[in-house]
Amino acid sequence: MADAWGAVVLAGGAARRLGGVDKPLLPVAGAPMLVRVLAAVADASPRVVVGPPLLRPALPPDALLTSEDPPGGGPVAATAAGLALLGPGPPYVALLAADLPFLVPEAVALLRLATMAASTVDGAVFVDDTGRRQLLCGVWQVASLRSRLGALPQLAGAPLRGLVDGLAVAEVGWPAVEPRPWYDCDTETDLQRARELG
Repeated sequence: MADAWGAVVLAGGAARRLGGVDKPLLPVAGAPMLVRVLAAVADASPRVVVGPPLLRPALPPDALLTSEDPPGGGPVAATAAGLALLGPGPPYVALLAADLPFLVPEAVALLRLATMAASTVDGAVFVDDTGRRQLLCGVWQVASLRSRLGALPQLAGAPLRGLVDGLAVAEVGWPAVEPRPWYDCDTETDLQRARELG
């Protein structure tokens, strides 16, 4: 189907600013952040999580788990690993961080609509109040991401901005009401605030 979509959730990383804990499994409002992100893309098929094997018990039965090569290779390598499991299927993919506790299906639907609305758009991401693109809270054309991955000299350690350079990106806004769907938890302060908001 032309509007079929999958999801790739990046759940690796060392979480150094959180003491090296398994950040995606930290709870907000009674559920691990990873579980909350997967719930926001419940209609996606397939749903792929890129992260360590210890995440398996937290995943729903239909979710696929893989890891980047090499482990710790960063978000671009993780994106490539996730897209590899999509196969030839969905033309669109939600590319998401695993630490977005306030991501909701309505937000993903808005991104999907922006991406599918015009054939000239390679993807759509939320933009925060400072104008910064939230690259791990977006929906993309799979073919566009694969083309860019193929053009990079190496994937491990490559910056995410380099992956999307040259792509036509629709910037999507969200009502000025907290919490925002792109709110992520990089630090203990971020996590504590998320728990207060949740």
